[in-house]
Formats: sequence, C-alpha cells, structure tokens
Amino acid sequence: MSKIKTPYNNSLSYYKIAYFLKDYINKDTLIVCIGTDRCIGDSLGPLVGSMLRSKNFPLHVYGTIDNPIHALNIEEKISQIKNRHPNSNIIGIDACLGDKCKIGELQVRDYPVHPGKGVGKSLPNIGEVSIIGIVDSHENNELFHSNTIRLSLIMNMAKTIVNSLLHCYYMVYNEPE
Repeated sequence: MSKIKTPYNNSLSYYKIAYFLKDYINKDTLIVCIGTDRCIGDSLGPLVGSMLRSKNFPLHVYGTIDNPIHALNIEEKISQIKNRHPNSNIIGIDACLGDKCKIGELQVRDYPVHPGKGVGKSLPNIGEVSIIGIVDSHENNELFHSNTIRLSLIMNMAKTIVNSLLHCYYMVYNEPE
C-alpha cells in the first residue's frame, strides 16, 4: 500500500496527485464522490463531482451536489454503479477528519476510502484508489458539524482535486502517438 500526502495549497499539489494517479486511471475508471451538501465539512466529495461535471470531465462521475452519495443511500448507489459498470475501477473521493495540524492535507492512496469511519459508521469501502481531504480535527466533538469549517477551505481543496484529475487524464490520454 502506498500513498502521498500534500497540502491542498501547495502550488504543485495538483501535479503530485496527478502523477500518482496516472498508473490507476484508464478509460474504464469511475469517479465516486462521497458526502452531502447538508454539511460544509462533508461537502468536499459532492463539490468535486459537480465541478468535474461542469468541466465535462470525460470519465463517469457519481456523487454531486444535486445527486449526492451519502451514508443513507451509499449501499444502493454503489450497487447501481457496479451493476452499470461491472468491470470498472473506482477512484473514491471523500472528506475526513484528522489531526488538527493536518487540516487541509490531501491524501491519495492505492486502497479504498472508508466512508463514515471517522464518525463511527460502518459503511462499505469504496474504490481501488482513494482521495481524501482532511477538513477538520477528529478532536472536535461535533464531528463535521463544526461551524469552524470554512467553505473556502472545502472549495479550494475541491479545486485542487479537480485540477489533479483533469491533469492526470490529459497526461495519460493526450500524449503524442
């Protein structure tokens, strides 16, 4: 198992993430963005999904602000996705909690995302590869409902993830033949 960690606001974060992902992305890759728009801290995934769709990202993207994949519908949605795309590999994207000093860090890993783990929920693992963004401290008692999480942090983290995926896709599929 390998992973990379980078602050979202590092000027080369998008490239570092794209370079890691290039070995895992292909024409059958799906992007599954997890979270809900009902909570700023948990909206990272749906924001990424909506931004990718607005940029006409060429791969299938599931989980947007309008149609989120969250704790209450994740099992049904993942079942539908796997039935529709049985041979696809999935990149799972989700927000998570971590140490206070790591807020704003993006991690890309060659193993699934574990939705709900930070808040004690037992939900299915998603993806063969995952991108997570640390949006708040696990020391916070309100877990994802903290009014200290700034929307600007979530938006900027989402932009970095989107730029990474766009860069990765075009790095892999626009090379001269």
